[in-house]
Amino acid sequence: MADNSADTNSALSRVPVEITISVGRAHPTVSELLTLKRDAILQLDRSVSDPVELYAGDRLIARGELEEIEGDTSGRLAVRLTEVAETDDRA
Repeated sequence: MADNSADTNSALSRVPVEITISVGRAHPTVSELLTLKRDAILQLDRSVSDPVELYAGDRLIARGELEEIEGDTSGRLAVRLTEVAETDDRA
């Protein structure tokens, strides 16, 4: 039987993965949520200088700092990684 692991790894490496960036959490009551209007402010549990967390699915993969991109894509956000989470191959 032929070993196709190189082909499989190559194919898997091209699969896009959605990364979610968590900048904080809020804990409003249902009644507070129902009264929200445009321009309302929902206070988060973190400050601007706190690191953000990067998730693939529900798994924490890294932490970083928000940055604004300059140049042609000015005004867009990016994340500069400051810490990569330990991998646990058992999961």
